[in-house]
Amino acid sequence: MPTASINLERYAWLAVVAALATMGLKMLAWWLTGSVGLLSDAIESLVNLAAAFLALSMLRLAAREPDKNHPYGFSKAEYFSAGIEGAMIVIAAAGIIATALPRLLAPQALEMPALGLAISAAASGINLAVGMTLLRAGKTHNSITLEADGRHLMTDVWTSAGVIVGVALVYATGWLVLDPFVALAVAAHIVWAGIGLMRRSALGLLDAAIPQADQDEINKIFVEYSRRYGISFHAVRTRRAAARRFVSFHLLVPDEWSVLRAHRLSEEIEERIRELLDGATIDTHIEPISDPASYDDEKLDR
Repeated sequence: MPTASINLERYAWLAVVAALATMGLKMLAWWLTGSVGLLSDAIESLVNLAAAFLALSMLRLAAREPDKNHPYGFSKAEYFSAGIEGAMIVIAAAGIIATALPRLLAPQALEMPALGLAISAAASGINLAVGMTLLRAGKTHNSITLEADGRHLMTDVWTSAGVIVGVALVYATGWLVLDPFVALAVAAHIVWAGIGLMRRSALGLLDAAIPQADQDEINKIFVEYSRRYGISFHAVRTRRAAARRFVSFHLLVPDEWSVLRAHRLSEEIEERIRELLDGATIDTHIEPISDPASYDDEKLDR
């Protein structure tokens, strides 16, 4: 198994351990207090656990080497992880709503709120630390799976904060209906987070271009070489598949250039782009600059 895959798996296992710990703590907090708000928080931790195992499996699949039937590799598997995790969040929200609605009709008193809140706060501290770690790792390694899991955990932190405030207000005011109201607000919040993850997953599967800032840097390289050698570029296309980036373009060179000279220049340009986009896969098509046929293939369907 590639070393990079093993390194990323370490973060996925960290998420698994954190999910187990926080789920146990939050279930204990709910058992001590009877708060439906804390129960909603515990249910989301169960989703965190399932999402962590899913992330682990998708990272392993994404790290597989390309084969005959998958020449571009398996990196898009990470988008499935993010999309499925988003759907799981929405399903968890439905469970929270189903639990909270009866409490609106028949509010119940909370027991041992101070201890329950302290335990829930400790669990949130674990999620905060792990979530920030996953976000940093996701950005460093261009892994949407780790980034999605990190954002999910950070959403859980804010959710927990809302629940803790809600339970504290119930304890301070005696207004029991606040508990299910907070649970419903939590459900609405995590539905929004889940939809966001599913949307990002869909965009990745639709072969979205690399960020505009990176495209601008590539264009600067093209402008530099155009001025130096009297060459031209067109049919520039980019796409991103999780950690992998793909760039293709047509290089138009003077008619009198030899194949060797054009090839050496294309290799130099590709190396410059790889320095900009670490590990990018680059395809270059060389054409004579004065041949009209060179300009008939700029469109994707050509």
